[in-house]
Amino acid sequence: MSCSARSLTEQLTAARHLETPGDHPTDTPGTGHRGRHPPPEPLPAGYSKVLAAIENAEEGLRARDVCQALGPGTEPRHTEGTRAKLKRLVNRGVLTEPEPGLFTLIKPTLNDTETNSS
Repeated sequence: MSCSARSLTEQLTAARHLETPGDHPTDTPGTGHRGRHPPPEPLPAGYSKVLAAIENAEEGLRARDVCQALGPGTEPRHTEGTRAKLKRLVNRGVLTEPEPGLFTLIKPTLNDTETNSS
């Protein structure tokens, strides 16, 4: 497993822990959710291919690049659907968009590394 794949797995595992109800001061009573917002729903199956394509890129990808890597075509109907998926992954905190239209994995910070090793 590559370093970036391990990093993504650790990020997704950490996100799942946030969904686990427990005795936490911000748990919403009766819902099992932390804080005021329920956890996001699991990603549909097609998103794993998108994540894999971005994971293999060194400097991030654009929607058109993801379409070329996955093979559905580069027509606007394909790139716009892929762009929508990428934006959803940004909203879920899995990807980041450092400049308009360029998508990369979120790099773990030092605090994330220290938390996972404890």
